[in-house]
Amino acid sequence: MNITLNNGVEMPALGFGVFQTPPEETVATVAEALRVGYRLIDTAASYFNEREVGEGIRTSGIDRSEVFIETKLWISDYGYDEALHSFDKSAGKLGVEQIDLLLLHQPLTADFEKTIGAYKALETLHADGKVRAIGVSNFMPEVLERLLAETSVVPAVNQVEGHPYFSQPDVQKADAEHGILTQAWSPMGGITSYRGDAGRSTFNDPVIGEIATAHGKTTAQVMLRWHLQEGRSAIPKSVKPERIAANFDVFDFELSDAELAAIDALDTGVRGGPDPDIITLESFHRDIPEA
Repeated sequence: MNITLNNGVEMPALGFGVFQTPPEETVATVAEALRVGYRLIDTAASYFNEREVGEGIRTSGIDRSEVFIETKLWISDYGYDEALHSFDKSAGKLGVEQIDLLLLHQPLTADFEKTIGAYKALETLHADGKVRAIGVSNFMPEVLERLLAETSVVPAVNQVEGHPYFSQPDVQKADAEHGILTQAWSPMGGITSYRGDAGRSTFNDPVIGEIATAHGKTTAQVMLRWHLQEGRSAIPKSVKPERIAANFDVFDFELSDAELAAIDALDTGVRGGPDPDIITLESFHRDIPEA
């Protein structure tokens, strides 16, 4: 199942993520995901496993042209020249000449000039054919408007925290108004399992559980299906082969409008990840190594 981005590039709707996957496990999990059928792999410079993602793709035996690679530049490499060099670092580690989708990982709202410089570097990379599509991650509507006012290429994707307990309807609306695809990280609310009140998790939510039972599916599969039917991209992650396979097995059933609405109604408005406005170079600087 593919989604056509606002620049005409086709991208698989369902991807495989490697956030917090240790480098030593990344090669095998990426190869397994590709074996199962995933064709979109999502990583980031700050995950420190881009090299292993590239190795996993080569190990899989799947032709590079069939795999959609998405990665993100970290804030330590913002600014125009720095971001151009960051592309070289990521491409070098991945072992590719062209990256399919390159995102700014966070907005630096306290130093927005650096953010603008980095995005203009993405525009250059796009114009030069080094990336097929560009976008952002964790951009809230007002910050997105600031970016759009100072740049010329509308982001193809905005990757944000998105799950039944925190679906960010305001972000989705702003993205849709500009033809930007909303892509969900923590799409099944895994973040609700280990942050805050662990007693209330999307995985054991009774509403989702009832829908899952009705379809003979797991709650995880229901949540992924919910994203896909509502037109979002989703990036589940796992290192367990059985879960990697189960998360891809979501194309043989359909949720009703009432079921989609019931899941929409679970939104609590409570963010699980960090507020994008608190991300600063002082507190979140990471040295991104050379290729």
